[in-house]
Amino acid sequence: MENLENNDISFDSRLPLNELKSQIEAIKNELRKVIVGQEELIDLLLVSLISNGHVLIEGVPGLAKTLTAKLLAKTIQTQFSRIQFTPDLMPSDILGTSIFNNQTNQFEFKQGPIFSNFILIDEINRAPAKTQSALFEVMEERQITIDGNTYLMEQPFIVLATQNPIEQEGTYSLPEAQLDRFLMKITIDYPTLEQEVQLLNLEQANENVVKTNLINPVIKSTQLIDFQKTALKVLVEPHLIQFIAQIVNNTRNHNFLYLGASPRASIAILNASKSFALINGRDFVTPDDIKYIAYYVLNHRLILSPEREMEGITIKDVVKQIVDTVEIPR
Repeated sequence: MENLENNDISFDSRLPLNELKSQIEAIKNELRKVIVGQEELIDLLLVSLISNGHVLIEGVPGLAKTLTAKLLAKTIQTQFSRIQFTPDLMPSDILGTSIFNNQTNQFEFKQGPIFSNFILIDEINRAPAKTQSALFEVMEERQITIDGNTYLMEQPFIVLATQNPIEQEGTYSLPEAQLDRFLMKITIDYPTLEQEVQLLNLEQANENVVKTNLINPVIKSTQLIDFQKTALKVLVEPHLIQFIAQIVNNTRNHNFLYLGASPRASIAILNASKSFALINGRDFVTPDDIKYIAYYVLNHRLILSPEREMEGITIKDVVKQIVDTVEIPR
């Protein structure tokens, strides 16, 4: 009988993944020069980039939400724009406006900061609803329409937004339609004691050094676009597509939920699972990929019923219950 003890399971990838794996690791190594811990945050941000999706980062002040987004943008040779949302911010401050030129006797459109590749929106819930709604078209269709003219965004086009979950005064909650345009919502927590000690030692070692100067560009924007195209070719078996659809469908019929997820969530889980498989060196999606990604795609799209919320049940509890109880079709 053949000895199978030392036979490792291996497979030949259908897709060229060596360059992608090395570039992903290079990006992580650059971020580790400044960011301590937050490995899951970095992985999920990379998943969002490769999925060509926007991401909302939520956490209390001081957890390096903005810094991580800025440093990630610096690892890519592309245009970066930061927009600080405030209560007096107007839609034209983001999109741009038409200004009359006395020399030509014509109106000329002056582009706003949204015309970039990598846009960081800091404290997105600080601006009122009419300013938040200025992002609806550009986030979904990668274009804006002003004065009857349509302007296409240059690819890649990724929005990273941050928000503080604890402050209520001077904030405006994002409507469901706005939240639905984010591929994922990532909630980050405090570092461990060991990580905080490491962080302090790193801060001591880099005294008087501008943190962004420690980060070097690793890939070009054209390479990121190539990675996004590669992710679309990752294999998803038909029974796993059925698995994704069943998970999302169950959110619409769950007794604990007031609002379930739309088909946009199904598409988001599909695309994010492909990208997650890719950064883990595989050209095929597994059920575990889907289970891991599902919470981050669904947590901002679902609304608990008031009764369950009062009982202390969380969205995470409900998503876990749904994912664990849906049988993987064979």
